[in-house]
Amino acid sequence: MVIDATGLTKTYRTVVAVDELTLRVSPGEIHALLGLNGAGKTTTFRMLLGMIRPTRGRVCVLGEPVRPGARALWSRVGYLVETPSAYPELTVVENLRVIARLRGLRGEKAIREVVARLELEACAHQRARTLSLGNAQRLGLAKALVHRPELLILDEPANGLDPAGVAGIRQLLHELARSDGVTVLLSSHLLAEVARLAARIGVLDHGHLVWEGPTADLVARSRPRLTVDAQDRGRAAAVLRSAGHAVEFDDEHGLTLTGERAIRRPGEVAELLVHAGCPPTRLAVTQDDLETAFLDLVGAR
Repeated sequence: MVIDATGLTKTYRTVVAVDELTLRVSPGEIHALLGLNGAGKTTTFRMLLGMIRPTRGRVCVLGEPVRPGARALWSRVGYLVETPSAYPELTVVENLRVIARLRGLRGEKAIREVVARLELEACAHQRARTLSLGNAQRLGLAKALVHRPELLILDEPANGLDPAGVAGIRQLLHELARSDGVTVLLSSHLLAEVARLAARIGVLDHGHLVWEGPTADLVARSRPRLTVDAQDRGRAAAVLRSAGHAVEFDDEHGLTLTGERAIRRPGEVAELLVHAGCPPTRLAVTQDDLETAFLDLVGAR
């Protein structure tokens, strides 16, 4: 495993920020952590990177235990945690030269490549303090990538980017994983982007990992249903139940049917109600999105 954490816990006095977290990320995988604000995502990233010590638990990155002074390990890791930082009076290129020196890189080739890859050419000689939020984010990503790491840990990598920039970062991370074998662990509030990008997803809630698995499995949790409304909801429900349908009352939509027969043949449901003298005023097959499945997991619905 590129990341192998077991029982990872961090407490601050009476506050448990991360509680008994077990996380394993395979080589070349894009793995996402989702969670509401305060769920423990950033604290987890900081423990994985050795920025803070866990209260208890074990964590290995790229096969090595995370410990102080592991310089050889961190030369293989790139990261962006919370807001990107830069020397404000230095230009984009000058900031990258500083990072390149710290990483032991020689020459300008790596800097030119990462500037082009993050589409920073237009502001390459602009001072960091004058950058837009989106370009400051690109600079942060460039600093994480300049030394061609084997592992990327990215906290909200698309923060501040416009839709074209978000799509560009998605494509870049896909290329890094597919072509270069880079492993990516990221967090994001953009659930639709996560569904397109990540192979696996973990959901954190109040420091607990409440769900983890393939992205397709989380998407599959979004349940299709037939929503029906009628002027006399009680009578409509009785008619449908007598025909063998499981019916739930929904304050917003009226009646909800989740049975496969109703979802596949809504016309039969309409015909049944019409013949019973309570024609439907609304009939629609709907399906929850990824956001709804996520909110159900963290109890925010």
